[in-house]
Amino acid sequence: MLNRLLSGDYPRSKVLAVILVAILLGLAFAPFLFPGVKALSVAAKVLIFVVLVASFDLLLGYTGIVSFAHTMFFGIGAYGIAVATTRMGPTWSALGVGIGGALLLSLVLSLAVGLFSLRVRAIFFAMITLAVAAAFQTLASQLSDITGGEDGLTFKVPYVLSPSFEPFDEPFLGVTLDGRLLCYYLLFVTAVVLVLALLRIVNSPFGRVLQAIRENEFRAEAIGYRVVVYRTTSSVLSALFATMAGAMLALWLRYNGPDTSLSFEIMMDCLLIVVIGGMGTIYGSAIGAVLFLVAQSYLQDLLRLGSDAAASGLPWLSALLSPDRWLLWLGVLFVLSVYYFPTGVVGRLRAAAARKAG
Repeated sequence: MLNRLLSGDYPRSKVLAVILVAILLGLAFAPFLFPGVKALSVAAKVLIFVVLVASFDLLLGYTGIVSFAHTMFFGIGAYGIAVATTRMGPTWSALGVGIGGALLLSLVLSLAVGLFSLRVRAIFFAMITLAVAAAFQTLASQLSDITGGEDGLTFKVPYVLSPSFEPFDEPFLGVTLDGRLLCYYLLFVTAVVLVLALLRIVNSPFGRVLQAIRENEFRAEAIGYRVVVYRTTSSVLSALFATMAGAMLALWLRYNGPDTSLSFEIMMDCLLIVVIGGMGTIYGSAIGAVLFLVAQSYLQDLLRLGSDAAASGLPWLSALLSPDRWLLWLGVLFVLSVYYFPTGVVGRLRAAAARKAG
């Protein structure tokens, strides 16, 4: 059963297996283990970014395609939910229409980008996707009648997923069972299903061909594989998964705007998370997302504690640990992670396990 769920792609490292189980259990019981609005929001963001980064890794890590248009499909998913619920009301049918319409639009756009641009090599394709993403973000800002412009769209979700829905009067383990909790577990189940689907894709014969294309595109074409077809299919699948991640974001925030889902910073975050977790590993997206987002969310609090502790005896250290310098320390942590884990956390742990076994 476990072999089928993981598509035969085991962690291949006891330490990695323990970390992945800890992440899974931590996210499954996050509302009870880490009570509070901020902790729940961080856990939900981790679920969303696990799907987004895993879909991006399908392109970058498994196929060797560098694309900067990934956030465009992320934004399409978020706008699909936002526009549909704004026009049709907070109903389940509106969510279905929004997700279906967003997936259809992402399918058409990714197919168009793939067919017209994937014949272009390396950095030229990356520049084309960057231009397309920038044009789409400008378009979303200008079409204020549909997208709300720079102000974005605030909308309501079905009542069962809203915080006002409280089916039980008494809290369970100190946590109020409300619609917000149901929404979180809807995201959790969706994220697990999508990640398992991505595992099935990359470990299928199709996924093996993608890895062959990544290693040597000309050799893969020489033995009979239609490289453009495989690269285009990979681009389309990646876009569809990113669209689902965007829909998860909109469902959780109940708001969407250009800076929320189409920002270039999100693209940079995806690149950082892929590098930290390990390219070409779906498991790396989970580990990288947890490490990066927890550091991004709580590094300022840790620096504030350190700054206050050093304020009396070491004023220079207190200034260095100022919460205003959290981006500096986040950059230092990223540089250290790349230096000590050049193949990512997953790659390093698997290599260590292989050396030990050998």
